[in-house]
Amino acid sequence: MSKDPNHRLAAVMAEAGSSNKGLARRVREVAQRHGDRLGTTHVAVQRWLDGGGIQRQTAVYVAEALSDKLRRKIAPKDLGFPGTVPAREPVGATRYGGSLAETLSTLETLTHQRPEDARWPGDEPPLPDSDVHSAALSWLVSRPDGLPTDAPATRRVGMRDVAAIRTAAGFFMQLDFQFGGGHAHKAFRHYFREDVLPLLSASYSAKVGEALFQAASEMSQLLAWSAYDSGNHALSHRYMMSTLRLTQIIGDRVMGARILTNMSHQANYLGQAPRAVMLARASVEGGRATATPRAMALFSAHEARALATAGDHRGAERAMNEAERFFEHADSAEDPEWLAYMDEAELIGEFCHCFRDLGEGPDAVRFAERAVELTDPKYARTLGFCRMVLAQSQLLNGDLEAAVTTAGLAVAAGDALQSARFQRYVSDFQREVSVHAHNPVVQQFNGDVQAAIQRLDDE
Repeated sequence: MSKDPNHRLAAVMAEAGSSNKGLARRVREVAQRHGDRLGTTHVAVQRWLDGGGIQRQTAVYVAEALSDKLRRKIAPKDLGFPGTVPAREPVGATRYGGSLAETLSTLETLTHQRPEDARWPGDEPPLPDSDVHSAALSWLVSRPDGLPTDAPATRRVGMRDVAAIRTAAGFFMQLDFQFGGGHAHKAFRHYFREDVLPLLSASYSAKVGEALFQAASEMSQLLAWSAYDSGNHALSHRYMMSTLRLTQIIGDRVMGARILTNMSHQANYLGQAPRAVMLARASVEGGRATATPRAMALFSAHEARALATAGDHRGAERAMNEAERFFEHADSAEDPEWLAYMDEAELIGEFCHCFRDLGEGPDAVRFAERAVELTDPKYARTLGFCRMVLAQSQLLNGDLEAAVTTAGLAVAAGDALQSARFQRYVSDFQREVSVHAHNPVVQQFNGDVQAAIQRLDDE
């Protein structure tokens, strides 16, 4: 029985200027990059062109090889290989992308995964330290890839497209602040996959391209952050690693340093102090040459938090002093729009976490009270965190009733409970006061928490 020729594969190969032997060689190289060995030859390529069958994973390698050549995303189905959608990688498996095409492919795969699926269980890190260290080092010593210059002119991207992405990012950020990381994540993922990623493989001027990649990186890190806030740390890690690689295309050192700071924040939250310190210091050093004082204050504050978690009193104090000195000059430079949230309330909030983790009750209470006072109520989640840190700090000082009252205010506010991270703050506090389980105020608080979570389930 004769087979129909694969005209789609032939067309893409022609567009890429790829011969049978050239494509076979590229497929072998891609497979080797993934730790696989293939014996693909020009004979196999001709068989595919003639309509012959292909293994699913081989089709994925062919698509990646042609994506690398054309510097745009090619899927197996675009090559006339039906039924060859690759199986999803385990959510925790990733590495620092070797090319733009590989990075875009990883991001596209991530947008098909929901934060509520395959949450990372247990206490082992979703990524080994070696992968994280390698990514940080690769970024630190990298040079900008440069924008693709040979993309087909099937679509021309303009500043209007970039403005639309920034507007959408602001909208999704507001939903995240108000309702927690999981809210509207499906719509967010769909928008990023269908309306943002394709633009990165289109045609644009140098000015538009730089703005486009900045906007795409900002949106990608929002997806990482919302997955983190939802409690899916493995998915968040993969988004962060891919976003870090995305910043390398145009050499956006400030956004890249921010991603490392976010990764440090997450490692700190998970109790991985050495990793948190390494990532925070990488962000400080990586951003130092180009970051504004406000950005450097953010990076230094997270170094302080990581050092506080590690119990390094002297190091944490030094990093807090550095953050404070940077912040004194925060208004002396024009900051990127995404940094607008880094105000005095945010800095003080980072410091109160530091003093709490160092066990310095009086300073922790003083800074936490100030953070609660300064935080705009529209940032419900941040305000909830600050109130819970204040409660823990009051407990450090031995003031049980004040601590329970403060924690009760945080829980009663309700909105922050949408965050898996905030729920962890509450459960940590409940564990800390469990030694007073028979105290009426503690019993009342535990009952209020249970009722609040029940209301959340009913809403």
